[in-house]
Amino acid sequence: MSNDIYNNVPGRRNFGPAHALMTTPQPCVMIATWDKDHRPDVMMAAWAGQYDHNQIVVSMSSHKTTDNIELTGAFTVSFADERTVAESDYLGIASGRKVPDKLARVGFTVSPSPNVDAPIVNEYPLTLECKVVSWQGGILVGEVVNMSADESILTDGKVDLAKLRPIVFDAAGMCYRGLGEVVGGAWAAGKKFGE
Repeated sequence: MSNDIYNNVPGRRNFGPAHALMTTPQPCVMIATWDKDHRPDVMMAAWAGQYDHNQIVVSMSSHKTTDNIELTGAFTVSFADERTVAESDYLGIASGRKVPDKLARVGFTVSPSPNVDAPIVNEYPLTLECKVVSWQGGILVGEVVNMSADESILTDGKVDLAKLRPIVFDAAGMCYRGLGEVVGGAWAAGKKFGE
């Protein structure tokens, strides 16, 4: 079927293939790297997810961040949250190639990761430290070698999303949204239908 022709689904509003990539909501992940001069660079990416039990995948085009990833073979991933919406959005808007001090502009600081050759952004309370598994055709796969979390977002020793308050990208509305309340237990809510 051509990209220009599709059949309407009866009883629904049909948008055609132009909106087919709008899988929403999407996590707002912040990817941090070192450049060749050991300066930190951070960008927001929304097309990301878990690839395997200890791997993540990010789809992204050419950026200073991808140049840095090719150089170091490492990166960190943090999660934008409700407290950092404006800063995180700016880090996604501003190109590291044009604005080398963009991290300083938003008042963020970094510490070197003790596990990979990449910075940890101190203002994000949850970080994944990753080694590159593959980087081909705009698809980055990273192995998570460590996850670190600030005590402020933990409950009973586990990451508590209600405390982290991560944001997601709503591609349909072109906005960021917070997460709602718990609506059911995973591997539990459906048990009312049997095993």
